[in-house]
Amino acid sequence: MNLFFLFLLPFLFYSFLSLLKLILQRRGQSCYMLAYECFKPPEDTKLDTDSATKIVLRNRKLRLEELRFLLKTIVSSGIGENTYCPRTVLEGREECPTLKDTYEEIDEIMFDTLDNLFKKTGISPSEVDILVVNVSLFSPAPSLAARIINRYKMRENVKAFNLAGMGCSASVVAIDVVQQLFKTYKNSVGIVVSTEDLGAHWYCGTDKKMMLSNCLFRSGGCSVMLTNKASLKERAILKLKHMERTQYGADDEAYNCCIQVEDEQGYSGFRLTKSLVKSAAQALTVNLQAMAPKILPVWEMVRFFFASVKYSGMKKREMVPFFTGLVLGKNKTKKTKINLLGGGLNFKTGIEHFCVHPGGRAVIDGVGKGFRLSEYDLEPARMALHRWGNTSAGGLWYVLGYMEAKKRLKKGDRILMISLGAGFKCNNCVWEVTRDLSDTNVWKDCIESYPPQNLSNPFKDKYNWINDEYLSFVRLDFSRMVL
Repeated sequence: MNLFFLFLLPFLFYSFLSLLKLILQRRGQSCYMLAYECFKPPEDTKLDTDSATKIVLRNRKLRLEELRFLLKTIVSSGIGENTYCPRTVLEGREECPTLKDTYEEIDEIMFDTLDNLFKKTGISPSEVDILVVNVSLFSPAPSLAARIINRYKMRENVKAFNLAGMGCSASVVAIDVVQQLFKTYKNSVGIVVSTEDLGAHWYCGTDKKMMLSNCLFRSGGCSVMLTNKASLKERAILKLKHMERTQYGADDEAYNCCIQVEDEQGYSGFRLTKSLVKSAAQALTVNLQAMAPKILPVWEMVRFFFASVKYSGMKKREMVPFFTGLVLGKNKTKKTKINLLGGGLNFKTGIEHFCVHPGGRAVIDGVGKGFRLSEYDLEPARMALHRWGNTSAGGLWYVLGYMEAKKRLKKGDRILMISLGAGFKCNNCVWEVTRDLSDTNVWKDCIESYPPQNLSNPFKDKYNWINDEYLSFVRLDFSRMVL
């Protein structure tokens, strides 16, 4: 027995060291969020009803039909009167923006949020090891990442990445880039900067599918600081638990539903088609197929399995993989319907908060219906859309900021971030709250007034006359209209 133990001892010792190494390795690969800073644009760039009307009427190519379409879109968008717009557009230079205008627009967002982030955390730019910048529509040379490095005189060995063309879900992509690098680079600090350039890409034509972007997108952005340093763990506010990225671009309809193009008159812009909602549903379904088993308790997966049998009436041999109960129909390219709850999966068994991308009222309504979320669950996304508009990749952080400002986030809570973007992409991640959070952040000046009693858009009250039937027989001269 003693001889057997002597032979076994080296093996046990080796196994113990291997297990210890694996545990330490996994600890070093953790991704913690230290802080995030959302951009609050200057008050002189606020886009109220009158300012928006002046911008619309500057486009003399618009006919009554297009004006009625714009009114209907703005009224139903879910966006309020306190959003912000680039100075290029407010000053009437949207048809001829300069490179200087674009740099000034992006610099203001990047440097303001980074200045506040460094001040808030007490971590200097020289301590940053990884930098990821995502701006979809502006990719100059040198890159925006290099511009930040030059501004803050960062170290020569900083790992810098510049992501372009990734759409509204780019922020989650950037988070994934950092967490993947954390697996190789220990004791590191990473920064993600997410924003968008709107001024140089304002659509000046008359295509309805391309005018939608002008109605929805607004100025905004965010900078986020992440780390895998054990010494900074106690200062963290969130811990990344799961990440799932889905690229649905192989489908032609999904690829073309949200794309930058030129219209027949040569005006460039972003075209949003009716198939966007369908493509979003398909991409979200595929994403959740992979993510659900990782974030939901086993008993919920078992319950869903048996509920799927009863709900669909499928025979046992037809239920591989059983998770396809999320998609009704064998061909995923056909019309898709999501049924996540009520006979489907109950994501509330593993998630306390749903941080939905504020891409528009239709997006929020669709996700809410699919998950069967309550108005309480959707309130952060609706309020972020109302107060800030669709700020592209930065939008999720305004939603998160609302949750924190309302003191909803308690230690141990899990947050599902749901992002959808051009490509078509669905990138979702789950965060765990590491301590009770209550910072009012960018919502400081207005959180007490949210949610407002009435979300109706004043455009309807002020300009609903444009829908009068008699105007169809009248030639309107908007140059003489007094606002």
